[in-house]
Amino acid sequence: MSIQVTPDLNQVGVVSSVDTELLSLYQTQSIAVQEPELVSLLQAIRDRAAETVQQSKIPTTRDEEWRFTDLSALKSVNFQAASSSKPNLAALESLLLPEARSRLVFVNGVYAPDLSAVTLPDGIIASNLDGLPPAYHSQIKKYLAQLPGAQEVFTALNTAAIADVAIVWIPKNIVVETPIHLLFISTASNTPIVSQPRCLVVAESNSSVTLIEDYFNQMTNLEAEETEAEVGEAVYFTNAVTEIWLAENAQVNHTRIERDSPEAFHIGKTAIAQARDSRYTCTAITLGAKLSRHNLEIFQTGEQTQTILNGLTKISGNQLADTHSTLALNHPYGTSLQQHKCIVGDRAHAVFNGKIFVPKPAQQTDAAQLNRNLLLSPKARVDTKPQLEITADNVKCAHGATVSQLDDDEVFYLQSRGLNATDARNLLVNAFAAEIINQIPIPSLQQTLLKTINL
Repeated sequence: MSIQVTPDLNQVGVVSSVDTELLSLYQTQSIAVQEPELVSLLQAIRDRAAETVQQSKIPTTRDEEWRFTDLSALKSVNFQAASSSKPNLAALESLLLPEARSRLVFVNGVYAPDLSAVTLPDGIIASNLDGLPPAYHSQIKKYLAQLPGAQEVFTALNTAAIADVAIVWIPKNIVVETPIHLLFISTASNTPIVSQPRCLVVAESNSSVTLIEDYFNQMTNLEAEETEAEVGEAVYFTNAVTEIWLAENAQVNHTRIERDSPEAFHIGKTAIAQARDSRYTCTAITLGAKLSRHNLEIFQTGEQTQTILNGLTKISGNQLADTHSTLALNHPYGTSLQQHKCIVGDRAHAVFNGKIFVPKPAQQTDAAQLNRNLLLSPKARVDTKPQLEITADNVKCAHGATVSQLDDDEVFYLQSRGLNATDARNLLVNAFAAEIINQIPIPSLQQTLLKTINL
């Protein structure tokens, strides 16, 4: 593996001692922000994170949190910094959602204003950092890169390479009626690239918003009319971090979709802070990437929060998809409900590790967690570990996991009603997935995703 030393790491003295394989993943772009005050802020954040990278190493299967996920394939690729190539709007037509009149498009982690469209009432912010009004410049320091977990190696790697930030900021007492679509696109083609998108969402007290966070690949040179979009051949690494802050009585309905190239690598962090009486719903759909990992971390900062986590992983071939969730319920009267489903075919490998922490102060907590897995072939594999750690003595908590296959009797029954074997299996698989997909509050997106579930 070749090692490419970047100027930022040199400036903070990282090169001499950092893990060389981790350094080869550190490919960054220049800060894509013009406002001097924000440039200084980003540079300070990057420098601090680079110091963390200096002390870090890429996890191996000897690390408990990564024991089912081997990153050797990621480490074997020689990645380059992302280019500035951009698809045209017509190439993205199939990704646009009619219900979402506002969209922010980031290409290789950098804002693309010509592909974006924002139609929101005054006062609501949906932009990159340069679009943030001056009155918010001092406030951004309280939120960006301030959630716990910043020391985790891939989170620090993203922070040390921030080029731009997607920002959604909902002021107090504002209900956003239409969804906001955040579309993160990689334009990798023949050269493996690294992109490190960053997203910050702040929902102030009594506000409400629906977000769709979408990761996709479009090959380069889409500007040429004779070139058709090709999906499924690009090798690239997307290392994404999203931070969501909910103030008192705020509500965020968040859908996260990962549908990268089958040869891509995707590692994502979603970190959420929930204040008193806030309500957060996440529906995470994992479909693409050769190797993917989603770290979902909930930090309760006030009592009486509501957290609903829905997850669906559908993989085949030799894909590996890993979901790790952590709910830190530190205050009383919180409720959480988590259901994660995996559909695993061929030689694919799914991993689920869900942790719920209920310390002594968190009395009257009501938490439930269930992982259900459907294996479609004898070689398919799933490793599941639902986990509760409770020290409070007045709680209602439950967890469980199931692993099953398609029932031959059910397939035969559907065939007896006129369906062929493939359609019968598709109908059963779709029914299994629909329980999660139907939680997405975007009808057009529901239909698109249900079609991708077919065998």
